[in-house]
Amino acid sequence: MRFSSDFLDEIRDRVPISAVVGRRVTWDRKKTNVSRQDYWACCPFHGEKSPSFHCEDRKGRYHCFGCGVSGDHFRFLTDLEGLSFLEAVQQVADMAGISMPQPDPQAERRERERTTLQDVMEMATQFFQDQLQTASGARARAYLRERGLSGRTIETFRLGYAPESRNALKEYLASKGVPKEQIEACGLVVHGPDIPVSYDRFRDRIMFPILSSRDKVIAFGGRAMAADAMAKYLNSNETELFHKGNVLYNFSRARRAMQGADGADTLIAVEGYMDVIALYQAGIENAVAPLGTALTENQLQLMWKTTPVPVLCFDGDGAGQRAAFRAVDLALPHIKPGQSLRFAMLPDGKDPDDLVKRDGRQPFDRVLSEARPLAEMVWMRETQGGGFDTPEKRAELEAKLKQIVNVIGDENVRRHYQQDVRDRLYGFFQSAQPGRGERGNFQGGGRGQGQGARNGGRPPGPVASSRGAISDRLARSGLVRGALDQPTLRESVLALTIVNHPQLLEDEYDEIAAIDYEHVGLQKLWSSLLTAVAEAGASLTREVLIQKLEAHGHGTLLRGLDQQIRNARLWIATEIAASEDAREGYGQALALYKRARALKRQRMELEREIAEATETDDAGRIEQVISALHEVQLEVARMENQEAIIDGFGVMSGRVKGPATGHG
Repeated sequence: MRFSSDFLDEIRDRVPISAVVGRRVTWDRKKTNVSRQDYWACCPFHGEKSPSFHCEDRKGRYHCFGCGVSGDHFRFLTDLEGLSFLEAVQQVADMAGISMPQPDPQAERRERERTTLQDVMEMATQFFQDQLQTASGARARAYLRERGLSGRTIETFRLGYAPESRNALKEYLASKGVPKEQIEACGLVVHGPDIPVSYDRFRDRIMFPILSSRDKVIAFGGRAMAADAMAKYLNSNETELFHKGNVLYNFSRARRAMQGADGADTLIAVEGYMDVIALYQAGIENAVAPLGTALTENQLQLMWKTTPVPVLCFDGDGAGQRAAFRAVDLALPHIKPGQSLRFAMLPDGKDPDDLVKRDGRQPFDRVLSEARPLAEMVWMRETQGGGFDTPEKRAELEAKLKQIVNVIGDENVRRHYQQDVRDRLYGFFQSAQPGRGERGNFQGGGRGQGQGARNGGRPPGPVASSRGAISDRLARSGLVRGALDQPTLRESVLALTIVNHPQLLEDEYDEIAAIDYEHVGLQKLWSSLLTAVAEAGASLTREVLIQKLEAHGHGTLLRGLDQQIRNARLWIATEIAASEDAREGYGQALALYKRARALKRQRMELEREIAEATETDDAGRIEQVISALHEVQLEVARMENQEAIIDGFGVMSGRVKGPATGHG
């Protein structure tokens, strides 16, 4: 019995491959990262003592780095359990809760027709390739040479040429016995009731074969050679084989580039065929492109099945920025913990081809290293170029941002975006207040001017109410110091412990990842760290993480954090601490951090209440609020005294990973 590709894809999508494999293996607890859908075990196909068998739900594949076996759900069952393909499909369908399809003569006929149409598309591809090497293809060959493409690259992507003729391809296929109905069904000719004689769709164009996820040619893109052509690029029309919004150019090859032991970290979406090909020739094999239109939701979901945080790379001009903002709106409803986007903006007037043609991949790698998270793109879009010098305009901005983040479907992610908006607005607006920055310079697209901006938009000192000021002790505490040159010790402990012990993220990833640092440098470090963790998955080590962070320009900050921690003798945050000590000490620090944040929010709310009560001259209310504020200050003092409990934790236990140098 034959099964349609759609049916097999549906049951594979519904059943994680880890559920199929997990019945025959025991997952390694240290290397497996369930939140990342990344699993490791000792290989069931050959004897081994250390886990080298890798299974990844997002890709629906398994691979053993020891013996080299790999495959999908069905291959695992047929190879390991000796089932027939029909039996393997039946077993996975049962797990998915989907009934096996009944024999359907019409469906089987359509599947046979699809196979036949793919054969016709393969014949057309070979025809276009051959034409590129003829005399009529000379101009096309010259154009490809001018674009810097080598003969090997042209062959790899099977580029070809459609001659300037209304019937060259049609006659060629007819001579091979292909009936006109199949030629029409493939979209290779323009036909219809109002067209007496069908004619070739692609004429005088460089041809780019478009492949399915199974490496079958399903469509073409054609680049016009004539300067006056009505369309510079022309795609195949929708057919039984090809649905443009569901396909990404070069997807199959890019996915393979990510599956090896030294594979690429993520998918990169660029704008066009030539961008993909130029990057491939420069050594960047993990690029894909939508097919001449804006990115679709189905294309985005296709990327997310392969990588948790794909990078969208757009031209730096106005059109590229508008395309990026459209992608923001497309993605926001669907983001989840561990599933988002980053945006790499090219220099104005440059495309990927321009960057790699002269100097190789390094300029493009730099652009990727500066990719911005989705939250920053939302903020940039709503604030750039705008003036927010009146309460009405600031209220309008606040309302717009709240409306935008409310479309996020995942409740936890939505809550963290709402907090991110509140924090950004607080810093942004604070720089416009008297005494906080330079009035009249409060413009969108930045953090404002003056002292508030230099402190990351947060207040440079204690906040005073109309009836009194916050105590010096509270002003000096980690609650209100803000983003100074050196982070607070509490924030340094939280960040450096994870850098030195990234395995801690396995237990409480969502809670730890949601930490919102006040120090600007730590905000950037944390963004890079979470991206590195998401991309590396279970293979991440301290050494690899530090290498990635240093490559993103955080080396100086890391050394400063390490020195700060060692000066304070907080050994539980260093690399020599045993994992048990690091985990327990981190838990203490995180609890203090969360309590500190709660106190800070409570303090800010009380200060607002004092201001409101002062405006209405409500003396009784003022007295009550000041009393409550005093209690908050006492709680801050008590909490700061408690912070000593994390000091010296590793020393007391005596558990260290290496020589106990530096303990004193």
